[in-house]
Amino acid sequence: MSETKSQTSAAPCPDAPRHEPAYVLAFDTANEVIAIGVGVLHEEARAIELVAHAEIEARRQSNTQLIPRIDALLAENGIARGKIACVCVGRGPGSFTGVRIAMATAKGIASALEVGLIGVSSLDAVAWGVWEFGARGELAVVADAMRKEVYPVRYLVDDAGAHRLEADRVVKADLAAEELVECDMATPGASDAGAPEAGRHTPCSNSPRCAAELRAEHTARPQELSRSDVTAAANLPAQRLFLAGDALKKYRDLFAPCGEALPENTWTPTGAGLLLALQAAWRSGECDPFDAARHNPAFALPVYTRLSDAEENERARAARAAREGAVREGEAKPGVPDANLRTGVQDAEAVAHPSLVHSLAGKASAYEETSPAHHATLHEQSILVAPPDEQGVSYKPLDVSHVGCVAALESRIMGSDAWNESLVADEIPRRDRTWWAAYASEGKPGEVGTLVGYAGGWVVDGDVQILKVGTDPAWRRRGIARELLAHVAADARNLGAQTVSLEVRAGNEGAQALYQALGLTPVGTRPRYYSDREDALIMQGDLAALVGAAEPAEESSRLVAGMELQVDASHDVQATAVGAAGASRPLILAIESSCDETAAAIVDGEGALASDVVASQIDFHARFGGVVPEIASRKHIEAICGVCDECLEVAAKNLGMRSLRWRDLSAVAVTYAPGLVGALVVGVAFAKGAAWAADVPLIGVNHLEGHLYANRIGCPDFTPPAVVSLVSGGNTMLVHMKGWGDYETLGTTIDDAVGEAFDKVAKALGLGYPGGPVISRYGAKGDPCAIAFPRAMMHSGDLRFSLSGLKTAVVTYINGEREAGRELNVPDICASFEAAVVDVQVAKAKRALEMTGARTLCVGGGVAANPVLRASYEKMCSKAGVRLVLPPLSACGDNAGMIALVALNRFRQKKFFSFDFDAKAHVNLDEPY
Repeated sequence: MSETKSQTSAAPCPDAPRHEPAYVLAFDTANEVIAIGVGVLHEEARAIELVAHAEIEARRQSNTQLIPRIDALLAENGIARGKIACVCVGRGPGSFTGVRIAMATAKGIASALEVGLIGVSSLDAVAWGVWEFGARGELAVVADAMRKEVYPVRYLVDDAGAHRLEADRVVKADLAAEELVECDMATPGASDAGAPEAGRHTPCSNSPRCAAELRAEHTARPQELSRSDVTAAANLPAQRLFLAGDALKKYRDLFAPCGEALPENTWTPTGAGLLLALQAAWRSGECDPFDAARHNPAFALPVYTRLSDAEENERARAARAAREGAVREGEAKPGVPDANLRTGVQDAEAVAHPSLVHSLAGKASAYEETSPAHHATLHEQSILVAPPDEQGVSYKPLDVSHVGCVAALESRIMGSDAWNESLVADEIPRRDRTWWAAYASEGKPGEVGTLVGYAGGWVVDGDVQILKVGTDPAWRRRGIARELLAHVAADARNLGAQTVSLEVRAGNEGAQALYQALGLTPVGTRPRYYSDREDALIMQGDLAALVGAAEPAEESSRLVAGMELQVDASHDVQATAVGAAGASRPLILAIESSCDETAAAIVDGEGALASDVVASQIDFHARFGGVVPEIASRKHIEAICGVCDECLEVAAKNLGMRSLRWRDLSAVAVTYAPGLVGALVVGVAFAKGAAWAADVPLIGVNHLEGHLYANRIGCPDFTPPAVVSLVSGGNTMLVHMKGWGDYETLGTTIDDAVGEAFDKVAKALGLGYPGGPVISRYGAKGDPCAIAFPRAMMHSGDLRFSLSGLKTAVVTYINGEREAGRELNVPDICASFEAAVVDVQVAKAKRALEMTGARTLCVGGGVAANPVLRASYEKMCSKAGVRLVLPPLSACGDNAGMIALVALNRFRQKKFFSFDFDAKAHVNLDEPY
């Protein structure tokens, strides 16, 4: 472990105020180094005086070391956390997990301190570190992006500072090296180049222009740079490129021909570099460290530069289908990959079967097969399955099978300016494009529906240019355009865009009003732009407003990051049972983020919930047929501040208080295990930051234990001993609950969990995600005895479970029926499958009660909401004379109310966590913690 620290006693700025100094805390964990900086803010000069900094090699231990290191650095310099007036965080790009650790921690600290949070580029921090080191000239920062990829950004570094020349992007390392060699060999001298025509966009290639060209362009566009920037761009002499960035550790030989590598201590962000980057943004007017309202922590988001793997694979499938179609038409050569797919896209192994593409185009039902020998796979049946909204409209990425539909709608609404089918098809494979479509359907299994709207955008130089927005006239005024734009904007943000621009007809006042309502403003005109010679009005705006375009203003307090909040569902159930919460101490805020729900709840000293809030991500995962871990992590980062803010606000109202702030809490609790590590990390890092800033204890909670406590929400008098049937998407187990905190696992699944089996069967039937509710809905109309599916391990003699064989039997049956040409009886399949699952669960729970002698059975987990399972347990327990305790439906799924109840007991026992703990994917429920 290496570490560098420094403390300066620089003279204060001439205009430094006489009152007590205000400090900024900055940190970054985008790579293997933790960088921390502390500085004094000088408001009048917009200057930051460095006080101390530290750089520590973390080696994948950032989440365990960050808060302890921050605390130590502040203590060494006699700075109280209450003196921090602003938090600055490195936004990346870098390691996704590393960036999220810093971002979530910063959000927690800033929220609890009630100060602003400002994000700066981690690569800019490296560039400013190079400036502080003393290097002057052209610089390329090349950061490691894993998967043989890098984040390359070039700068001009002179005495005035580090001047960025291009937007963030991700490319293959060998391609980046080729580009930099070309730039290093290029001959400067383009300083007399003319400025590009205002408003005209040139095509974006995969190989960006060399630094000399960029320098010339920046010189020709002084309105985009400060006066010192222009001087630097115009006068910087031509010389060999300097190199920095942590990718050099892995690819030093590859980049050796590109330029001169600077010393290794300049390759990663430094505390001083972060503060210098913040100071530059402050002086340019991009931020104000003293304006907490402007820099609400909820607004800060990481820099990703690409979509999640699942989304990229989805686009890759569409691109491959497009290329295959072109080959069939003689427009492309087999085996030649699209140029825009050679960077930043993970290869997809599966390509949609032609019969499925055929069905998705609306030419056949989802159950038809053009080849009887082809078996429907789970993956194929889930492609583009997305639940419709209350209007029967679903939103999905545009695929090649609907290109003709888009072109047909274009010709109806765009007239002579309409794109033809070839132009639309050419857009789909391009990595810098994002296209979405809206489909209206009747909600039949596997039905895609009729295309009623579409929108597309082109991401270039940090801006997304809206290329097309179209809605079927019969479906207008239903918010479809807003929703489509929100999806395009969300993708564009993940691809590095920060602004949005578009053209609209000068006479189209209705469209202009919509765009103005979304935060866009007119900035210019393109004379005679359209085919009929009508002018185009150019509009631009902040992308953040467009990402939330689908959120109605009147409901904004109940929506966060595109997710509608479920507020006080468990609180209301509990209040009915035991009365409303009071303000008795302790007051503990608990956070849950183990999977695809971001949740927060507050419990009082009597065990009454003062509030509980849940934001579900189901709509974001539905089209993939299951939870995508990377998407889950990203949504947690977006939602966690808003969920906690709502939780505090609602609790204050329920408790009759004017306000409830982080500093008013007695402790902060968080689920630390088990679950998706990337999702858990967000909750854990945020909770650490908030608890540290509020100076209150931190409590870690086992998620599985939370499900046991969920039974107390609807039944406060429930106490052990009991047998617990824990059934969820990730767990299927029977537990002997001997006492609170004293558990013995009696049996678990040896393969799939119950919830997984429901999801996979629903996927095979084309019913969408999540599978539990939809299978229950169809099963209620079917015959549970129609099909004799196996009852796996019913007579195994132990309490273990197996669901994989049952799932396979169902898929085999489905394929057999299709091959025979028989129409599937979906209700009977669902009912029979459901019965096979429930029979085994009930039989083994009964055996567990007999083995332990327990007189109480309780149930936990998302599948506990299944009506057939609940009814079957009621019947069995009634016959056996055993008490059955069921959690309320609102507390079956993941929620923070159950975590808060566990935390209250642990608070009473003083079982607190230190700030060096970490999230864990797996833990043993039986082991004390």
